Amino acid sequence: QVQLVESGGGLVQAGGSLRLSCVASGRTFSLSRMGWFRQAPGKEREFVAGVYWTNGNTYYTDSVKGRFTISRDNAKDTMYLQMNSLKPEDTAVYYCACSRSGTKYDDWGQGTQVTVSS
Repeated sequence: QVQLVESGGGLVQAGGSLRLSCVASGRTFSLSRMGWFRQAPGKEREFVAGVYWTNGNTYYTDSVKGRFTISRDNAKDTMYLQMNSLKPEDTAVYYCACSRSGTKYDDWGQGTQVTVSS
């Protein structure tokens, strides 16, 4: 199992930036890929961005392309999400997750709140 701890959430005005971090511990040698998800009030959790742990390839949902950048530091077992040009509709609890199997996401963090005011 892998333990995940997010940080970096907060309150920001529209157009501002935040950087989220997710530190992994435990069986990190088994990581295949990691990702960020978010869940807004009254909505289902949705995928935001993902990164393959070995080669660093990234992928994004369309609504954040060009604004968000996912990255990872293998030496620190840490994943980041740089969020620029934030919009009120980005308001949500953001979760990091990891996949050990390469298919589904196996382990999840506790979430960090991001609130974007208009």
